[in-house]
Amino acid sequence: MTNQFVNPNDEIEDVLVKSLFHRILLLFHIPASWPVWKVVIGLFLLSGLTVLAWFFISGQGIASLAAGLILALFFLIDALVLRSLPLTGTSYGPWQSQLFALALPRTAFSLLISFIAALAGVPWGLGLLIIVQLIGSGALFYGALIEPFRLQLTYLTVETDRFPENVEPIRILHISDLHVERLTRREEMLLELLEEVQADLILITGDYLNLSYVRDKEAHSHVRRLLSQISAPLGVYATLGSPPVDEREIVPELFADLPIHLLVNEWEEIKLADGRGLVLLGIDCSHHLPTDRQRLDQLVKVSPNHFPNVLLYHAPDLMPEAVGYDIDLYLCGHTHGGQVRLPGVGAILTSSQLGKKYEMGLYRDGRTHLYVSRGVGLEGLSAPRVRFLAPPEVTLINIAGPGQKM
Repeated sequence: MTNQFVNPNDEIEDVLVKSLFHRILLLFHIPASWPVWKVVIGLFLLSGLTVLAWFFISGQGIASLAAGLILALFFLIDALVLRSLPLTGTSYGPWQSQLFALALPRTAFSLLISFIAALAGVPWGLGLLIIVQLIGSGALFYGALIEPFRLQLTYLTVETDRFPENVEPIRILHISDLHVERLTRREEMLLELLEEVQADLILITGDYLNLSYVRDKEAHSHVRRLLSQISAPLGVYATLGSPPVDEREIVPELFADLPIHLLVNEWEEIKLADGRGLVLLGIDCSHHLPTDRQRLDQLVKVSPNHFPNVLLYHAPDLMPEAVGYDIDLYLCGHTHGGQVRLPGVGAILTSSQLGKKYEMGLYRDGRTHLYVSRGVGLEGLSAPRVRFLAPPEVTLINIAGPGQKM
């Protein structure tokens, strides 16, 4: 049973596009259209800035030139790594913006180390500069070539009194943030994992395209090819993600004729003969919270609540409302777990309107279980085409009765 209560074509403010995070992505994406000569000039200026800073602080010309050359060498290493990614089928998209996204922190550390060199001595400063830049290269190699392909399966059990006791749990596989550029071995691993797990139900919570490939026809074809291979006995249900990623005039068409139920401000009841069942609430994410809260309110008021209810919404931003409505399970993505995390700090950025409150993983408040997936793919535009301490994941969730042994 399914029903829709909100017009998905309602004109609403595109909050994410106007956000500081998205504007920064666009700003750093400017070099993507630069020819090689302009990229070289930009990097030369950054190296020159390092030379001037070191000379101003140390007064040693040769050491200052050495610092600039060391930085330029690591710029070259970064460029070679980034240029190799599409050739190896690892990642795609413009390398120029990524190069500058890496060049700026490298330059910042070089300037910082110039002050250390003034205190500890220039030889120590140059040695520290090389060590720090080597650490940066190691992090790039790991983050670009290794961690994005460490696809993990996370297990979770949600107990609810809306589920009958002493019956088999319903096994849900949650997928989020595919961000397809081209099909790679990561997507192959995903399909192999789905075949191995054999979940009862598959739920997908948006962001199907990489931001750099939103209007790319070949990427559209690859998304359809991937989605067409996803199936489960109780069906596959999906919602759309962020409007700049899942453009509403493009992405819904990618689901045409596929065995996937796209829920656009709809609820659906899944009822089994043995008394088990679920109610799915699919909210079309606009990131305009007053609008999305209203959509959730309307669905909750008219949907049945005798089965566990599962909210599908791209971001974790409706958690306060989900708690108030006694939602059993709230599945989302959007944050990528930060995609780049630091020990002791966690996510540097989440793009959530609630900040770092719900970065990744399981949160519980009252009867509501929120799971924020780290997602599968990479954001795109100038966002780092790396993952660091935030490997891709899919989640297997057992919906069970109270106290049921698994």
